[in-house]
Amino acid sequence: MYAAVVDALVSADADPAIRVAILTGVGETFTSGNDIKDFQARAASTNTSAASPFLTTISTMQKPLIGAVNGAAIGVGTTMLAHCDLVIAARSARFVMPFTSLGLVPEAGSSLLFPRMIGNQRASALLLLGEPLSAETAFEWGFVNQVVDDAALMDTARGLARRMAALPPQAVRETKKLIRHGQPDLAARIAEELELFRARLASPEAEEAFAAFVEKRKSDFSRFG
Repeated sequence: MYAAVVDALVSADADPAIRVAILTGVGETFTSGNDIKDFQARAASTNTSAASPFLTTISTMQKPLIGAVNGAAIGVGTTMLAHCDLVIAARSARFVMPFTSLGLVPEAGSSLLFPRMIGNQRASALLLLGEPLSAETAFEWGFVNQVVDDAALMDTARGLARRMAALPPQAVRETKKLIRHGQPDLAARIAEELELFRARLASPEAEEAFAAFVEKRKSDFSRFG
């Protein structure tokens, strides 16, 4: 899925006939995040994560990207939204980043971007405690641009895309570049997070969290200092 999304975004960026891309989910969930069993397999592997090229692509895309969030956005489902230029959320949208409870650290540059977007305290509640964020609160905090009824989500997103597509394309790309120019340290932060994330996958804390998830029991971190 990561590879397919990368292909789609790269193709959109290269195709002169495409001026805006929309990223959304199918069904009732935007994304449920990475598979825990995949995390367990990766803990014993030295292979590069499939998420790495996805994060590079979404963070360097030249054309506008609109996120249309339908339902739950778990883990990377939330962190990827920091790289969208506009985010529309359905009322059912719910944002959760359970990284620390899994013995992991955040990714996609969220440890850098979220404090800038919503402030340190709010970002700490989301990233340290993994507190869920409703669509309405996300709008109040400036994390999403608009909250709409679920049935109106894609019509709203496509309407914004049509408005943006009608603008001079080079002016739009240059404006996006100027807005993103203030993040020269983003690529380094994404790489730093990925390196630490990879190390955390093999940690005893993560091993306990993954096992508890698979066994449908509460994690026990009492033995860790």
